[in-house]
Amino acid sequence: MSRIIAGAAGGTTLVSVPGSLTRPTTDRVKEALFSRLDAFEVIADARVLDLYAGSGSLGVESASRGAQSVDLVESDGKASEVCQRNADLVNTVARHKIVTVHRSRVDSFLDRTQAAVRWDLVFLDPPYPLDEPALAGVLAKLLPHLAEGAVVVVERSSRTPEPSWPDGMERFAERKYGETKLWFAEPSAEAGPDAGPDPAADPDGT
Repeated sequence: MSRIIAGAAGGTTLVSVPGSLTRPTTDRVKEALFSRLDAFEVIADARVLDLYAGSGSLGVESASRGAQSVDLVESDGKASEVCQRNADLVNTVARHKIVTVHRSRVDSFLDRTQAAVRWDLVFLDPPYPLDEPALAGVLAKLLPHLAEGAVVVVERSSRTPEPSWPDGMERFAERKYGETKLWFAEPSAEAGPDAGPDPAADPDGT
């Protein structure tokens, strides 16, 4: 059973996706992840994108902690319905719509997103069957939609290789939690002098 850990909707129990359609982020990993994001100071007022959202756990956690807006992208019908139920929980607490659910394939969603749209924080927890070239293609489509100083978090099995970052995006940290590994990436230096979070804000180093 997953829950919202902190913020305005902290303690709220989330609806889970039935069966084994998705691979939810454990509360232990989620707590560690958001502790680091808090240190990077990227959540408050952020425009957040949660790709391969599953139950929407990461996106709604961001909304609870003060994100300005959250887009959940999930192609499976049952999972997207769960996303909507969890989005409704947070939107009700906020008394306005913060979280929007998009039932769509990730690559199709990015293809039709207007060029001017930018996100400050992006989560990608793709299904294991998604191969590395396909993931690299999604990251390349995502790059033009990253705001200056954006943070991208990729969650994968610790047995998979590091994602292939497109030109203009680079990893700045990684962490392993049992069978789960998180990679943190940012627009690379040539994208602007202030791109990416301050490494000094990372309490564990890189």
